[in-house]
Amino acid sequence: MIVSPIQGKLINLSMVKDEAFASKAMGDGFAVEPSENKIVAPISGTICAVFPTKHAFGIANDHAELIVHIGIDTVNLKGVGFHSFVEQGEKVKQGQVIAEIDLDAITQQGYDITTMVVFTDNNVPKLLKLNEFVCGGEEVAELE
Repeated sequence: MIVSPIQGKLINLSMVKDEAFASKAMGDGFAVEPSENKIVAPISGTICAVFPTKHAFGIANDHAELIVHIGIDTVNLKGVGFHSFVEQGEKVKQGQVIAEIDLDAITQQGYDITTMVVFTDNNVPKLLKLNEFVCGGEEVAELE
């Protein structure tokens, strides 16, 4: 089971306003339009990447490899509005808080804060909920 990385409205990846994500060029997955500031690990595993700007995290285990990407073009913020609680190589448990964002600061600068979960290993998640409000840490998908 995969949990939502953040509270908000769960949407299909094809609805994301970024062609690289919407076209699934980077992999299949889902997205959440957030309404809170805490980011949790969608799966238990090892943090295999923490981007220097803290807007994206890679997590892997024996069953899945994914990226949690916070916002669209938020790399341009150079880390402003993002705080990471994890480092590369660290083990995390599903639902553990891995980051915090300043939603207001990021959106006031005109950035879309939609948060994507993209499977980079050809896994295809079966969404259990769609266009529904979900809580961070709530089960939202399973791998086929």
